[in-house]
Amino acid sequence: MMDLARLRAYDSGEILHRYTAKDSILYALGIGVGAASIDDHALTYLFEPGMQVLPTLASVLATAGNWMQDRPELGIRWQQALHGSERVIVHRPLRAAGALLGRTLVLGVADKGAEKGAVVALAKTLHDAHTGELLATCERQLFLRGNGGFSSAQQPGDAILGLSREPPTTAPSHVLELPTRHDQALIYRLMGDMNPLHADPGFAQRAGYPRPILHGLSTLGGACHALVSCYCGDEASRVSEIHARFSGPVFPGETIRVHCWQAGPTETLFEAMVPERQARVLRHGVMRWV
Repeated sequence: MMDLARLRAYDSGEILHRYTAKDSILYALGIGVGAASIDDHALTYLFEPGMQVLPTLASVLATAGNWMQDRPELGIRWQQALHGSERVIVHRPLRAAGALLGRTLVLGVADKGAEKGAVVALAKTLHDAHTGELLATCERQLFLRGNGGFSSAQQPGDAILGLSREPPTTAPSHVLELPTRHDQALIYRLMGDMNPLHADPGFAQRAGYPRPILHGLSTLGGACHALVSCYCGDEASRVSEIHARFSGPVFPGETIRVHCWQAGPTETLFEAMVPERQARVLRHGVMRWV
């Protein structure tokens, strides 16, 4: 049984994370940078001189790790948890190497019913470990498929707002094709998400998938890379916010097709699909830049 009070009170405490250019390069490879070709644009994320990083790197820095698995007293069936959505707000552009202090708190827990599960909303802040400057805020929603049906009049769930920016019905302004590596999930998991769902065929089959799936954050990072190239002249530091909902799995080796609708001078709406299966994998996407 999930302990709602303990989950609501969850606080990771301050987590110090020192990362290097090698970590930033590994992240770029793990989201598919260079999968199509190693050109000048790819090298800005893969080669140290003048290297830049995408804002979505913030999602994997100073994280709480496998906190659901490491805290069994919370009563979360972590094997059935799925990443629902991610939002990255950039206050100051990240550097390719540095030291950060991260802290993750639970914002709320919603009950969708015993059949559907629960949703937990979390927020992580990232500060420069030396100056204390706030660099990024990451907001995340997780679907806890095995933990629904907990609410009652005496113990109600929380109201959690989801992402709901639907794209227009008109043709997209741009369509971007992203190949993924067959080993992309195995690379990306080295950033800290070691869930066997992304590596172990047997575990994936027991979870209902024919084979291991790509991390949702790898899909979002790849989409961010394509959007930065399309709208920001490959200047990742211009991005001020990106968010999306994960609506389906990507299997490593598949193509991700991103449909974009420019909604203003510095805003685009997007969604992504896998054309091989005609399956939508990102919805309600928004990126803003300066």
